Amino acid sequence: MGESDRYSDYKKPRTRLTLGQDGNALVGALTLNIIFFLLLLTIKVIYFVFESPELVFQTQVLQYFEMPAQLTKLSGRPWTILTYMFSHTQIMHILSNMLWLWAFGFILQELTGNRKLIPIYIYGGLAGAIVFVLSNYLLPPLRPLINESSLLGGNAAVMAVAVATTTLVPGYRFFRNLNGGIPIWVLTLVYVLIDFAGVASMSAAYSLSHLGGGLAGFLFIYFMRKGKDGSTWMNNLYNWFMNLFNPNKNEMSAKEKIFYNSQGRTPYKKTANLTQQRVDEILDKINQKGYHFLTDEEKNILKRAAEEDI
Repeated sequence: MGESDRYSDYKKPRTRLTLGQDGNALVGALTLNIIFFLLLLTIKVIYFVFESPELVFQTQVLQYFEMPAQLTKLSGRPWTILTYMFSHTQIMHILSNMLWLWAFGFILQELTGNRKLIPIYIYGGLAGAIVFVLSNYLLPPLRPLINESSLLGGNAAVMAVAVATTTLVPGYRFFRNLNGGIPIWVLTLVYVLIDFAGVASMSAAYSLSHLGGGLAGFLFIYFMRKGKDGSTWMNNLYNWFMNLFNPNKNEMSAKEKIFYNSQGRTPYKKTANLTQQRVDEILDKINQKGYHFLTDEEKNILKRAAEEDI
């Protein structure tokens, strides 16, 4: 049974993550890219107003966002291995990447919850950065230009999300009313062709970096199916950081206070009450983390809810 089918027997439609809702990783990733774009655009306009040449903007500002291929430069600006994947300077560049990120990220988030998308995006960006650097050092035609070569944009990261989504649900179809629908792999193929066409006139290192991002997305899903979730440490780090500013982190959760009733039962043995609110809580957890993070008890509650038609 596939990830998308594991809880499809439950009759009540699960709540979708909506624009502006807390915990929507897709909106968070889109917002971060847009913030970086607007920041760079604003600075670029200021330079234009003061009639500064484009080269001045690149050397004084953009070099602190884009990732250089030369390791000596990268060692002086190590943060660019992260900032480059969220930075764009051309409107068509960011528009294309964000549309594809939305198309594939929406499906990925619907099926796995919102704790996988950003880790996959970052893994793809890191893999693309590594491949880009290696390509410039290992391919003889690129070595003479390594001093001027740099990487900018979320293409490798978006490629990781696209490939991860396709690997997870290769049978997913769009527009099902049109002769059974269009398989997701067709959309992925179109995306790859468009992406490669956009860098055809550039260095081969750019195409290879995008392939590196795609490989990262594939490996993430491959290892997740083997029981090795590459997003766990990243989410735990995020939770640890956020809890530093949360004074109520050790308080008993509402689930412990409301949904368990131990009266008349063996001490320390918890039995879950079957309520609509409890079921909604579990469905929200699926939205947040994915079905495979449910406990056996929570899976049994969903099963009971389907049988009792709550």
